Amino acid sequence: MNSYRYNASTPFKSGTDRLKNAIRDVPDFPKEGIVFKDLSPVLEDRQLFRLAISMFNDRYQRRQIDTIIGIEARGFIFGSALAYVLGCGFTMVRKKGKLPHKCLEASYDLEYGSNVIEIHEDSLEKGMRVLVIDDVLATGGTMKAAIELAQRLETDVVEAATFIELEFLKGREKLGETPVFSLITY
Repeated sequence: MNSYRYNASTPFKSGTDRLKNAIRDVPDFPKEGIVFKDLSPVLEDRQLFRLAISMFNDRYQRRQIDTIIGIEARGFIFGSALAYVLGCGFTMVRKKGKLPHKCLEASYDLEYGSNVIEIHEDSLEKGMRVLVIDDVLATGGTMKAAIELAQRLETDVVEAATFIELEFLKGREKLGETPVFSLITY
C-alpha cells in the first residue's frame, strides 16, 4: 500500500495546488448557473485525502483541541479523520430530527427558506476547546449556526475550518470574530 505524509517542510502552496488541481467543476449543479466544486476526487484518492488531513493536522496538532465538531455530512469525513489523527473527540452537528437524544437547535437561512441543525445537549462540556469543520464555506449560514450551538454550550471555539472556501460569497463575514482557516480558496 502506498502511503503519503505531507511534509511540513514542503511549501504549503504545493500541497494546496495538488488538492486544488484534483477538484472538478460541475456546471449547472445543483441548479442552472451554479458551478459546483466537486471534492470527490480528493476523497477517492488515498494520497490526496491523506494530504488534506495531514495539512489540517499540521495546523491543529499543537492547538490542544478537545473535540472537533463536524457538520453533516462531509464535515463528518474531514472532522472524524482529523479527530482520529489528533487523538481528540468528535461531535456531530446534524440536520433536525437525525440525532436520537435531547438536542439544542439553531436555524440558518438558505437561498430560498431556512433549515435547522442540532447538536446533543450533553455532547460538549463547558470550557472545551473545539474546532468546527465543514467541507465548504459558502454563504456561512450553516457554519454560523454550528458555532452558535457550540457557544451556547459554553465552549471555546478555537477556529472554523473548511476544505474549500468560496470567498466571493463572503461567508467568512457572517462568522463574526471566529477565526477561519480554509485549505483552498476560490
